[in-house]
Amino acid sequence: MKSSIQSYADFYEASLANPLAFWSQQAAKIAWYEFPTQILTTNEQGFYRWFEGGKLNTCYLAIDYHVENGRADQVALIYDSPVTHQIQKYTYRELQTQVAKLAGALHNLGVQKGDCVIIYMPMVPEAAFTMLACARLGAVHSVVFGGFAPHELAIRIDDTRPKVVVSSSCGIEFDRVVPYKPLLDEAIRQASFKPPHCLILQRPMTTASMETNRDVDFEEALQQASPTECAVLSALDPLYVLYTSGTTGKPKGIVRDNGGHAVAMKFSMEYVYDIAPGDVYWAASDLGWAVGHSYIVYAPLIQGCTTILFEGKPVRTPDAGTFWRIIAAHRVKVFFTAPTAFRAIKKEDPTAEHLQKYDLSSLKQIFVAGERCDPPTLEWLQQITKVPIIDHWWQTESGWPMIANMTGVEMFTVKAGSATKPVCGFDVQILDEEGHPLPPKHEGYVCIKLPLPPGCLPTLWNDDPRFQQSYLSKFPGYYLSGDGGYKDEDGYVYIMGRVDDVINVAGHRLSTGEMEEFVASHTAVAECAVVGIADELRGQRPVGFVVLKDKVEIEENTLETELVTIVREQIGAVAFFRNTLIVKRLPKTRSGKILRKVMRQIADGESYSIPSTIDDPAILSEIAEALQKRKIGRGFGH
Repeated sequence: MKSSIQSYADFYEASLANPLAFWSQQAAKIAWYEFPTQILTTNEQGFYRWFEGGKLNTCYLAIDYHVENGRADQVALIYDSPVTHQIQKYTYRELQTQVAKLAGALHNLGVQKGDCVIIYMPMVPEAAFTMLACARLGAVHSVVFGGFAPHELAIRIDDTRPKVVVSSSCGIEFDRVVPYKPLLDEAIRQASFKPPHCLILQRPMTTASMETNRDVDFEEALQQASPTECAVLSALDPLYVLYTSGTTGKPKGIVRDNGGHAVAMKFSMEYVYDIAPGDVYWAASDLGWAVGHSYIVYAPLIQGCTTILFEGKPVRTPDAGTFWRIIAAHRVKVFFTAPTAFRAIKKEDPTAEHLQKYDLSSLKQIFVAGERCDPPTLEWLQQITKVPIIDHWWQTESGWPMIANMTGVEMFTVKAGSATKPVCGFDVQILDEEGHPLPPKHEGYVCIKLPLPPGCLPTLWNDDPRFQQSYLSKFPGYYLSGDGGYKDEDGYVYIMGRVDDVINVAGHRLSTGEMEEFVASHTAVAECAVVGIADELRGQRPVGFVVLKDKVEIEENTLETELVTIVREQIGAVAFFRNTLIVKRLPKTRSGKILRKVMRQIADGESYSIPSTIDDPAILSEIAEALQKRKIGRGFGH
């Protein structure tokens, strides 16, 4: 326990009792150009804003501050790429040189404060450099996961209207080279907005064709650029936009501001992860996800740590020991990844033989998030690593942990299935349908009493009405997380999964509603439902239930193959859509609402209640028979 803090209970209570004083004290720990004039305000829409009047630059906090204050020669970033057999290390001074020149290159392409830049790259150092270069200029970056299909990239191009798209000739999936440039070209063809420039990193595995007057070579642009200083930005200026699946086909652009984000990042490193300046911290995620933004790039660098950028997979790059190798080689103190990764390792190396080859004495804690950590995986990890395994919960919207074991304050006993207790600033309530708080052990909506603490989304990109409707309207005075759960008698919080139609596939939030749109586009399909069912490796995966149009005849295997192709082309392989079942009808309420939750419960082998509003209970038996026939779902042998 930190000597200056009496206990978690006191620290947490102080954050709720007087949030202005609490967050003013935390804000004083970062280097502002001008300290905020007001700690918490509301704007004309009534949305909360943190640190108005404050002036800062996130890139300065992450790089230049450390160069000026004794960490210039400390390693800032380690690029470990088993797929290319490379390890590269960059000190804070070297990082400053790379990022300042790249900011100059972007400036030469017309990028100014407030402009958007889309980053569509694999896990290479240049992707992180580009994020930081945008932050340096005050440009707003939007990283798009390299596994997304052209359709998804096109949507984001149209929504952000980027001055520049930064991409690469290819990514690497295990041992397979995946050309990115054709995907980018197709996305731009589909998009209504045409970006003026694309900055292309040519990797040695494949050379991308370049379009005259639009495409610019990354290395040549760097050579022609001069270093650029950090712009002075308002705390309220946006740092980035990151898209997350909504319950409609259109993704939501989560906005992150500069001031609140920087304060939250530093706070979380100290008090949640118990990481000090100079420590080595590794989040094995992708820069396309919120974890990659917060805990590969910004938080570790703002805290003055060494961070690791990993290009590979937990298995087959080259084996199930790659995580342990990296932890040992780089003396990692705290490691953070998704439970899916450990399930993949456990599947290939159930007795952890690979782990025995490495010295993991530097490792003090493992954090998992992105999906619920199932108790068998948690217990297996505890047994093989002999270090605390900390499940914690947060969202793209929050940008940092909302429920966690705050190990920098007070370490609580781990309870399997629980993310432990609310983090300072998050007044977590479990509400019933009418918005009343529920007693312990009663499952309801997981909500946060407003105001949200610094670092959380202030709104959605160019869409204040959707922000209000999606998060604030159901329970006035509360943020609706979209997850269900409960608290136990000790105040531990258990997150039980989404209450909408967003599913979690290997830590990636994906909309089943969007998948349904694509499935329904098939000429043979009259109506459909896509349901997320339990998957031992990925947590969840989507399964399609399809009703055919009258007089249409098509084999189930043929339809399945065609629908898999459609979803892969429109969303990407990340969706892991593999199965389609033809059924005579879908279970619905009398008002026409499809009973997706009951369908999921049937597939998962869970007990369920037959809703009194169902139009025909016999349909549920037909759904079960269809799953049984194909042996799909936990309840049916797969």
